Amino acid sequence: MKRVILLLLLGLFLACSTQTKLHKIRRRGVSAQLSLPAEQLVDESPSIEGAPRHDTLTVEAPDGKQLILMRAQRDELTGEMVACEQLDAVVVTARFRHVAERHGKVELAFQISVPDTLLDARWQLCFHPRLLVQGDTLALEPIYITGADFRKGQLRGYQQYERFLRSIARDSLHFVDENQLEIFLERNLPQIFRFKNDTSLVSDEAFASAFGITERQAVDHYTNHLLQRANARKIARKGKMWEKYVRNPIVREGIRLDTVLRESGRFEYCYTHTLATRPGLRRADVVLSGDLRDSKSLLYRIPEGAPLTFYISSLSTFADLSPHYKTEVVERRAESHTLCRVDFAAGRSEIDPSLGENKEEMARICRILSTLLENSVFELDSILVGAGCSPEGSFASNQALSGRRSESVCAHFRRCVKQKTDSLQRERGFSVDEFGRIHRETAPRIPFRTRSLGEDWETLEALVREDTLLSVRDKGRFAQIMEIREPDSREQALRGESFYPRLRQELYPRLRSVRFVFHLHRKGMVKDTVHTTVLDTLYMEGVQAIQDRDYLKAIGILAPYADLNAAVAYLALERNASARAILQRLQPDARIHYMLAILASREEDESSAVSHYLKACALEPSYVHRGRLDPEIAVLIERYRLHDK
Repeated sequence: MKRVILLLLLGLFLACSTQTKLHKIRRRGVSAQLSLPAEQLVDESPSIEGAPRHDTLTVEAPDGKQLILMRAQRDELTGEMVACEQLDAVVVTARFRHVAERHGKVELAFQISVPDTLLDARWQLCFHPRLLVQGDTLALEPIYITGADFRKGQLRGYQQYERFLRSIARDSLHFVDENQLEIFLERNLPQIFRFKNDTSLVSDEAFASAFGITERQAVDHYTNHLLQRANARKIARKGKMWEKYVRNPIVREGIRLDTVLRESGRFEYCYTHTLATRPGLRRADVVLSGDLRDSKSLLYRIPEGAPLTFYISSLSTFADLSPHYKTEVVERRAESHTLCRVDFAAGRSEIDPSLGENKEEMARICRILSTLLENSVFELDSILVGAGCSPEGSFASNQALSGRRSESVCAHFRRCVKQKTDSLQRERGFSVDEFGRIHRETAPRIPFRTRSLGEDWETLEALVREDTLLSVRDKGRFAQIMEIREPDSREQALRGESFYPRLRQELYPRLRSVRFVFHLHRKGMVKDTVHTTVLDTLYMEGVQAIQDRDYLKAIGILAPYADLNAAVAYLALERNASARAILQRLQPDARIHYMLAILASREEDESSAVSHYLKACALEPSYVHRGRLDPEIAVLIERYRLHDK
């Protein structure tokens, strides 16, 4: 009895202390803090044992004189700069940091500090960091801090639910009184009971026909339906029992951390997120909110604190965005080619619109002619029409047939062209010359020329190579026959081959085609060729890729140009040798010096890096501020106090 009273008093005391603690948290508005992790800009890479330390540095100043720089820090008493061997890591209290974008990505690192006031063995904290980028809110993976007692309660809930699941019978025979069923069968129906040890398969129908009762009926008679219904109710209550026992499920996926705290004290976690950059991205803000709950309910909404701001510097800002032009040779004359599939009856040259797809093909060519006649840039001069034949019949007759088919096609499309030119003439109406005389606009006459293509063996060879139904042996035999020089003998040899029916039925009809060549010239152009300057759209696509931070695409386009923008793309991907090879050939200016400073810093040539950086700042003072944004330059500024007066 005393033990029970003591436990009740202990529970009451803990409840009171918890309420008191929670009241203080709410009254003070306690929250977690976002901060920047300590960043050590000096001596990031370990020095080689035995190697001399470069505490002084000799560089070339912009005016050509030599400067001797040393690692230094300001004396707190005198205010003077004094030499030192190593600078200690600073404790960051600022709410912003400059970070550099490399490879189209930027690493955002921030620290979440949780005061011990919010930590309790009976509570669970869930923090929700969010990223604010260009008007968008991106939810980052949450962080769970779980008290040891809270986790015990979670596990206890899972255990209770597991016991409930184990109480559910999964086998329908669980409700059958097998012992009573066997006794009944053995005493009253020995003929049925013998089936117990009989391994032969007996269907339910055969069982019923032999003994007048089915196996299902016998089993059903000795089934405890009351227990069966109770089991069914348990199955139906699985969802409710889950909610009852597992009030706070353990989250397994989509989280950054779930740690169980067993000791009190301040909790800190360094969170790193890789952000894919996007065009125009200059800053990103991180905010933090959270929830505090016990095993039963939400106790406290952790208020959102002040945001951390990351200012993002990108090498893409060095790109030259000015238009890039190229010289292009413009030809006065031009050609346009198209192929028309026309089915002709065997040995005939007349066009039959009802054969195959003749009607659709003819309409397509008419549309092409209309487009060319209405073109505002080109004038249609003439049309060359050539018709081909399949190899059946003699070569001479096919040559003549090809010519007649070309003439037939020309006659058909002359009518099409005349209808279109008459229509254009009616639309143009009349014009008045400089003397006030009225003239009727006349449409140009478009001449047609014909060419006999004869038997199209070249196309037949291509069709045979691409055919997937002809065997390798068939194609080899066809190649041998194609070596016969005389066309009629060649076709005769093909007739004796087993694959000839396929050639005749499937491939030969595709040789009866008509080829059109449209000859045009540019309107208003007298010279045959003109050299003109046009915008290099491909190059500008590469520049846009730099702005979009797609540096691999940019290099794929800009590499042949080997200019400043190509160097920017190489530099962003840290392909330093390729970037240096380009930059060293260019006329140095502030931008070139600054990029060379980044390269030299990456290659640990500090003397050259500082020299190029100082020259860049002398030519363009804004690089003094820019230098603090790029880590390769910032480490030099901090190490040698380059801008301290």
